[in-house]
Amino acid sequence: MVTAISRFFSTAMASQPAHVLATSASNTENEPAPITADIFADLLHYFKYASSAYSPVCLRPNGNALVLQFGNQLSDIQGFIARDDHRKELVVALRGSASITDILLDAAIVLVPFLTPGVKLPAGARVHAGFLTAWDTVAPQITAALAVQRQLHPGHRLVTVGHSLGGALATLAAVSLLQLFTASPILDQTRTYSYGAPRAGNTVFADWVNEEMGSRAFRVVHADDGVPTMIPTSLGYHHHGNGSNTGSTLTLLTPRTLSAVAPPAKTPAVLRVSLPGE
Repeated sequence: MVTAISRFFSTAMASQPAHVLATSASNTENEPAPITADIFADLLHYFKYASSAYSPVCLRPNGNALVLQFGNQLSDIQGFIARDDHRKELVVALRGSASITDILLDAAIVLVPFLTPGVKLPAGARVHAGFLTAWDTVAPQITAALAVQRQLHPGHRLVTVGHSLGGALATLAAVSLLQLFTASPILDQTRTYSYGAPRAGNTVFADWVNEEMGSRAFRVVHADDGVPTMIPTSLGYHHHGNGSNTGSTLTLLTPRTLSAVAPPAKTPAVLRVSLPGE
């Protein structure tokens, strides 16, 4: 599984010299220009956490301290919390689909209200029933561990990451943690990085994520991956990061090039493939 999802970056890394990644970007939505080297490095960095979530046990996630290996036997959701004292981050990594149980959760595509203790979204916001059920089975473990870590390390910001199903859960986790934990005044609020994630909610939900997360939400999609468009917009679903109401710009990831449109300060930095039906 790790080998399979490594294609997100292996081709792009092989085909893009460093100086191309640092070229200034266009301000026209449909004209791609390279992302910065720093953003590219961050995407690789957090991708390693998303890959490691597939391991039954990861004692040193990305070379950092393991805080908690969490999971739920009924939902078969698993992942870990890692602490990076150099970057001053607490990283929540959630595994993607790896079992029949996960597939059944993926198939529960009814849109439902976001019902998680302590979290309140705008009226009309709806999310994928299976993803919400999956998140709610591990949320108590995660929030309890983070509460302790935030007391011990009050300057550490929160980051959520995941691939496929884990990417959708990472978005729901970020939404929850954003409201449950107050940001440090010297650091950015909660950040989230998803890789190959399906749509997780409706337009109201996507627009709210755009507004609240802004450029702290990154969504990466490989050009050959059908998972991000597997749940159609005809069922009321919409990806965050593409909302015209926020004027968000798009970042493109193709098989041979890693290119982007630079996001304004308050819009999502989205990596996506240029596919119809967003």
